[in-house]
Amino acid sequence: MAEDLYKVLGVAKGASDEEIKKAYRKLARKYHPDRNPDDPKAEERFKEVQGAYDVLSDSEKRKEYDAGGGMFGGFGGGPGGGGPFGAGGTAGGFDVGDIFSNLFGRGSGGRVQPQQARGRDLETEVSLSFDQAVNGAQVQVTVPKAERCPTCHGSGAKPGTRPVTCPRCEGRGIDAQSQGFFSISQPCPQCGGQGQIIEDPCPSCGGSGLTQQTKRYKVNIPAGVKDGARIRLAGKGEAGQRGGPPGDLFVVTRVASSPVFKRLDGGNLEVTVPITIAEALRGATIEVPTLEGTKKIKVGPGTKHGSIQRLRGEGAARPRGNGKGDIRYRLEIEMPEELTPEQEAAAEKLAEAFNGADPRAELLAKAGRR
Repeated sequence: MAEDLYKVLGVAKGASDEEIKKAYRKLARKYHPDRNPDDPKAEERFKEVQGAYDVLSDSEKRKEYDAGGGMFGGFGGGPGGGGPFGAGGTAGGFDVGDIFSNLFGRGSGGRVQPQQARGRDLETEVSLSFDQAVNGAQVQVTVPKAERCPTCHGSGAKPGTRPVTCPRCEGRGIDAQSQGFFSISQPCPQCGGQGQIIEDPCPSCGGSGLTQQTKRYKVNIPAGVKDGARIRLAGKGEAGQRGGPPGDLFVVTRVASSPVFKRLDGGNLEVTVPITIAEALRGATIEVPTLEGTKKIKVGPGTKHGSIQRLRGEGAARPRGNGKGDIRYRLEIEMPEELTPEQEAAAEKLAEAFNGADPRAELLAKAGRR
């Protein structure tokens, strides 16, 4: 085949196996002769797509093709056939009918094992206090969901009876129609791809094999969890039909805010701490709240409004178990809305003590206003 096989499938040369498979399936469905009757161009295009996939989906053939600069010697038409297919509808030694049937889940023996449908994933929410989220907790959630029917144990058939093999597909679950060496397969319309038919349905579940039930689960909340986090409980979703695997349950956390602690990134917390004018001027040792009680920190003389003090390792748990964050204390000088006569007199004395210095003089001078 002279044409670049990667271009035939519309993928880059470094495409992954999954990208190649995805591109092939899309094009094979688009150009399959059953979908394009009496269209020789579509049939030829289908052959090109099939031939390209035969090479690029095989690691050894792809390696040989790439090493040959885009030529694949074993891919030309053999005796009795041209293009990518040799006699008998083969491509590169593979039967085209078998390869295309694999697209629909058929094995080399032509029989299909009906696939058991996986149960749905579910999602529920759990409300947590700030302390529960920071320290971790075990909580209970109640989930209504479809579970395996206790009467028929998920078979869907009335107790004492059993599902019977579908007469149309003979238990394969696939209805295949052949045209020459091409075949197209689809789920059997009579049994819905299950390969079995329930003649006498279970009275409890109506033949579905599932009933609505309420389940309760204990959920371990990791320390440091944030609002909106999703905790996965594998296999706790809805049961799959006819014995299919269950889905998963996702628990979404809704964390209440704290009136004291503000959450930052990386397990860090912040607390706003009011201090008096006297404490800011002279310095002081003050008591502040922590997650486990209180501790004392020092306020240095001349502390400015908005200054930050830090207690390391006193915050919430960091993600992935990397220790704990810090607590930052933002010191804010508390100003009275109105001064008492004693406070006014003290303020006058304070101003005199600073000799009437103007703290904005330097600013105005730099701005060229003085």
